[in-house]
Amino acid sequence: MTDTPTAAAAPVEGRFLERFLWLSLATAVVTVVLKATAAVVTSSVGLWSDALESTVNLLAAGVALWAMRLSAKPADHNHDFGHGKAEYLSAAVEGTLIVVAAVAIIVSAINRFLNPIPLDSISLGVVLAAVASVGNLVTGLILIRAGRRHRSITLEADGKHLMTDVWTSVGVLLGIIVVGLTHIYWLDPLIALAVGVNITFTGVGLVRRSVVGLLDATLPPEEVALIQSALQPLTHDPRVHVIDLRTRESGRQRFVQATLTVPGEWTVARSHDLADLVEAEIERVLPGTVTVVHVEPTEHWNDWDGDD
Repeated sequence: MTDTPTAAAAPVEGRFLERFLWLSLATAVVTVVLKATAAVVTSSVGLWSDALESTVNLLAAGVALWAMRLSAKPADHNHDFGHGKAEYLSAAVEGTLIVVAAVAIIVSAINRFLNPIPLDSISLGVVLAAVASVGNLVTGLILIRAGRRHRSITLEADGKHLMTDVWTSVGVLLGIIVVGLTHIYWLDPLIALAVGVNITFTGVGLVRRSVVGLLDATLPPEEVALIQSALQPLTHDPRVHVIDLRTRESGRQRFVQATLTVPGEWTVARSHDLADLVEAEIERVLPGTVTVVHVEPTEHWNDWDGDD
């Protein structure tokens, strides 16, 4: 006895997902203000670098909101398959911004490493940056969870961006605390340099994933397995087969294409009904999927006369 495939979640409305991005924007504004203030009062290059990355977060959240709204638009005469790939564009932009911020952090760190200066008001700076980091942590976890649950690379990318900001802040804060205790001022830019190198990998990873999506990647293996399991009961007739199963994803939208082979003597109506069942089963396990089924006879009528 085979297990019944578990249905995947249906795509949700774009307006629902926009709420998460508004949360990201609000968090980014507060974070930039707090970290910039901390950087000013301490004169720490690490905190300046941290504030710079948070500024990138603010810009990226704006890009993500634009991409989310664009991807939610229905198909039109210029875009027969909708605008779902706008989410991959957003992830690519966000990944690029992360890399740019990382380079700026590295350059600033090297400059301060060569010209170290004492830090001021370390306790106040640490408190401000810590409060900002907690806000980023909570929002980042919310966005990543929502992105995975609703298959939105835009939300997931924005959440991961916030999480890199959290790790940046952790490293910077540890460095600031150590500097305050030891007065070894070159540790401040050294920590900033390490953080800059680390977040470079996150940015490159986001760009790579967005490129894969733009190249029409197939659905995840577990979703393809759902389709195959759901279609097995429909092909109990040895003359009926589902072949050439092809899948792709465009943002949160799924597309499936398959060929259904049926006996040549079947009527068009009977073949059409079975094709409808194939589409219905795919819709059941992967709600919201756009499915196209091509029907092909397994036997050709060699005695058919075109003049009849």
